Amino acid sequence: MNKQLPQRFPIVAIVGPTAVGKTDISIRLAKEIKGEIVNFDSIQIYKHLNIGSAKPTAQEQKAVAHHLFDIVEPNEFIDVTLYVKKAIPVIKRIIANSKTALLTGGTGFYLNALLEGLSPSPNKNIAIRHTLKKIIKQFGTQELIEYLKEADETILSYIHPNDTYRFIRALEVLIESNKSISWWWKQGKKDGLVGWPTFKIGLIRPREELYKRIEKRVDKMIEEGLIEEVKSLLEKGYNPKLRPLRSLGYRHIIMFLSGEVSLDEAIYLLKRDTRHYAKRQITWFKADPTIKWFHPEEITKMNKIWKSVNK
Repeated sequence: MNKQLPQRFPIVAIVGPTAVGKTDISIRLAKEIKGEIVNFDSIQIYKHLNIGSAKPTAQEQKAVAHHLFDIVEPNEFIDVTLYVKKAIPVIKRIIANSKTALLTGGTGFYLNALLEGLSPSPNKNIAIRHTLKKIIKQFGTQELIEYLKEADETILSYIHPNDTYRFIRALEVLIESNKSISWWWKQGKKDGLVGWPTFKIGLIRPREELYKRIEKRVDKMIEEGLIEEVKSLLEKGYNPKLRPLRSLGYRHIIMFLSGEVSLDEAIYLLKRDTRHYAKRQITWFKADPTIKWFHPEEITKMNKIWKSVNK
């Protein structure tokens, strides 16, 4: 264990909503404590999805070791179970090499599964899933949303109807077992890094400040070539209905390219939906009492981040 980091914290996590400023601080802290960054963002794990996922640039990734970025193709299947199976050996290897595993990202469900283990749940039911997809295609999601909320009124704070995979999985579990997916999540867990000491740093900004940063980020994504990135993905033959291409940014640009909306409308919707997503992320992370919260600029001013936050 390196001397700069107390032995009881082999793992450090930096969490927070999109556009809050996690990347810069993660790289700086990794350099300070001789850490290696491990991604827990569910979209940054995909190859070719760079601009729209706000993935660290090639230059940023060279500054310190980065792991679990660009590990699957957009048409390859990966879920939280497979993510945890890939992440655990990476983290254990980092720690075995006397380094700190610095977990960074915005997908709270992935982080919870990694640190607290995976809950048992019913196996996938292809017939139910197929039926749900047909219902959504024909009638939309509103009645199914109400059905989910009857089982668990908090469910939509961490599963959004536009996240088709998780939305359908939550419905599938409810129909199959007559219990909500959140009930299953609270059952006995396995396969995670349960018991491994972890120090969690949360980054937060006032809402209006965060929303302005989101709007600037979206504008920057367009300037940096998000439209061209999406065109390239489609030209490579990736189906626009693939799960990663239904995520923030990608689905909005696909709507523009298919003629469903104008570019201005697509940008407006992307900004709006990203604000809503950030709000859900904050709700998720704020429910964790073990996170120690800071304004990013507060950390930026620190000469030694670790000594300052770990008081």
